[in-house]
Formats: sequence, C-alpha cells, structure tokens
Amino acid sequence: MFKLLVLLLGVILLLLLISYFKQNTFVALIITSLAVGLGLGIPLDKIFSSIEKGIGETIGELTIVFGFGAMLGSLVANAGGAYRISHTMIQLFGKKYLQIAVLITTFIIGISLFFEVSVVVMFPIIAAIALEAEVPLVYLGLPMMAVISVTHGFLPPHPAPTAIANMLGANVGKVLLYGIMIGIPTVLICGPLFTKIAKHWIPSAFQDKSDIIVNTNKKFQLEKTPPFGISIVTCLMPVILMMTKTIYQLIFNNGIFPSKPILLDSIINFIGNPATAMTISLLFSMYSMGYARNIFSKEINQQIETSVKSIAMLLLIVGGGGAFKQVLIDGGIGNIIKNLFIGSNLSPLLLGWLIAAILKIALGSATVAALTAGGLILPLIKGGSINPNLMVLAIGSGSVIASHFNASGFWMVKEYFRLTIKETLLTWTIQDTLISLCGLSGVLVLNLFFH
Repeated sequence: MFKLLVLLLGVILLLLLISYFKQNTFVALIITSLAVGLGLGIPLDKIFSSIEKGIGETIGELTIVFGFGAMLGSLVANAGGAYRISHTMIQLFGKKYLQIAVLITTFIIGISLFFEVSVVVMFPIIAAIALEAEVPLVYLGLPMMAVISVTHGFLPPHPAPTAIANMLGANVGKVLLYGIMIGIPTVLICGPLFTKIAKHWIPSAFQDKSDIIVNTNKKFQLEKTPPFGISIVTCLMPVILMMTKTIYQLIFNNGIFPSKPILLDSIINFIGNPATAMTISLLFSMYSMGYARNIFSKEINQQIETSVKSIAMLLLIVGGGGAFKQVLIDGGIGNIIKNLFIGSNLSPLLLGWLIAAILKIALGSATVAALTAGGLILPLIKGGSINPNLMVLAIGSGSVIASHFNASGFWMVKEYFRLTIKETLLTWTIQDTLISLCGLSGVLVLNLFFH
C-alpha cells in the first residue's frame, strides 16, 4: 500500500507542477520521476539510469515517425495540398453534406499531423468554408475536432498510440485497422450527431462568428495547387504502407496461401514498419509537394526545419512520459497493480481505459496519460491473455476523456472558435468524453471477436 501511496502522491505532484506552478511538462515529468523513484526505494545511483532507459526506449524508435510525420504534414500544407483536398471535398459533397466532407478532409489531412498542428492547419480551411457556406463556425468545428481527437488517441502514426503499441508489443498495422473500425462510428456519433444535439442545449455557441474569422494560412490559387489525387496519396501514404503489411499478414496467417514467399515477406515487413513507412512517405512528399512543383531544396529544407521545431517539445514530453513509466516499473508499481487485479472480474481493457481516463482528467495531457497508463498496465499484457492491439485502443480512448482547464486542447478550442468557458465545457469537453466512451464501447465489442 505504501508504494501505491507514493504513486498517488507522484501523480498529485505532477498535477501541481503542471497546473498550479505552470512548470514545463517535460521538466515536471523528470522531477516527478526523480521524486517517485526516491519514494519507491530505487537506489540513488540507479534512478537516473531508469529515467535515461525510459526516455531512450520510448523515443528511440519514435523519433523518425514523429519527425518525418511533422515534415510531411508541413510540406503538404505549404504546397497547397491541404487546400486542394478541402476544396475538392466541399465541391463533391455540397452544402447538404458539408459535415461529412469536413470529416473526410480532416482525416486525410490530420492522419499525419499531431493534435495541435492539425488544429492550426485545419482551422483556417474550416473557417473559410463556414464563411462561404454561411453556416456557424462550430457547426463544422465540432466534426473537425471529433476527427482530430480520434486520430490523436486511436491511430498510428500519432504519438501516444504508436508509443503504446511499441511498449505493449502490439502490431501497429492492426492497431490502425481496429482504430479505423472503431473510429468511423465514433466520429459519426460524436461529430454530426452530437452537433445537432449540442445546438439545442447551447445555442449561443452556434451564433454566427464570421466577422472574427481570419484566414492566417497562405492564400492559394486553386489552379496552382497540387492535383487532388497526388495530394490524397501523399497524405495517406504512411497509412497505405502500414496497412499493406497488416493485410499481407492477415492473408498468410489465416492460411489462404500455404507458404510465405521469403523475399516478398521481407519486403512487406520492411516497408510496413512505421519508421520505414514514414521515411518513404517523406521522400515521396518532398518530390510530389516540392520538386515536382518547382519548389527547390532550400525552401523544402526551410519548411522541414520549421516543422521539426514545432514537435521538439512534444518529443521530449513523450520521452518524459517514458521515463516516468520506467521508474514505476523499476519501483515495482506494475507488479503491485498486476497482483491487485489477479482474480478480479474487472476487464483489463476496462482497467487500462480507467487508469488512462483518471490520469487524463488529473494531468490534462492525453499523451502523458496514455504513456503512464501503458507502463502501469504492461505486466497484465505480459500474461498473454489480453489482445495488446485492443489494449492500445482502450488506453487511447481513456486518454482523450474530458478535456478541461488543464488541457491545451481546451484553450485552443475556446480561442479558435471564440467560445466562452461555459460554451467550451458544454461542447468540446462533453464531446471528448463521448469520444472516450464510444471508443471504449468499440474496443469491448471488438474484443468479442478478436480476443
């Protein structure tokens, strides 16, 4: 019980450092890891070894995925590929199905962008569409945020699901496949359907705010932007490559063919690896969004450097979460939690969701909550009775719950959509909670078939 008390005090310390003392999240995670390590009785000369091990193991495999993902997104946005995709989708679906167009557009553009970057890139596009279609900004904004939240919490190559998949030994391609299966109904329920309901209980949020909409993105002439097809392929290439590996494995593992061709097997496994997929995708985007459009190396390099600066702190935070996780494991917390739930009727998937949800509400960061929950739940996965791919999604679902005052996403939504705190709580906070519950429900349903 003493070690669990140390964990509780550590979480409280982390909350105070981030929320009350406004400490940098990475610094707060390292301080908390050090304090918790001392409390758990890890020898003084071993604590920073645990911290270094946690950081190294967490971000070592992810640096390429994170860095190249940010570069790819920046190249697509700056070349006008994102603008071309959104414009074409709106023309295709028309005003009647505008929200569906927004869902698809946000997914295509946001799959390779991180949460904050997705909001920054998508907001001017959504604002311009709302102004042209004469609909309230929030009418399109909530569906957009539903997709961003789902991709952030459920789908690789986003930070938390990719990091947890590596931590738990899950198959990234299957996590992506299951995540899409759960994500589609989730965004439909929490996007268009939720928007209709929210419009009735908080009508003030849906007032016309077109007078404050300012497009801060570059102005694009449609005819000078990349073609729609090449823009789509560039954005989705990481997903296509990773899914190729998953589909290939499903075909052969299910015995459709008697044996695997060794050379093809090696090639598919190579290109389906997340780091390889992101490398190939970045090289392709440098050509399709750069050289093919007469954008030369100097400008491409400037865009790449700017994009890397935007995710440097995120990478450190992910590493800090890994450090905290490793200290908890080395301090014996994981085994204590495992022993607490031996013989329990509580589903480990529900437990993973619950731990992540509590941490998210307390800490505000979905990434930190997910990584910490992953470290705590790791001993249960090692037992072999739980599908690690579904556990990644259970934890991811818990990590997006109830965005409120201590979450950067809460303030981004409030400021971008010009909402009051009450309006933000009654729209975005409730929407995020609904996304979390829908995600958990989807995981439990899939567990019936893929246990």
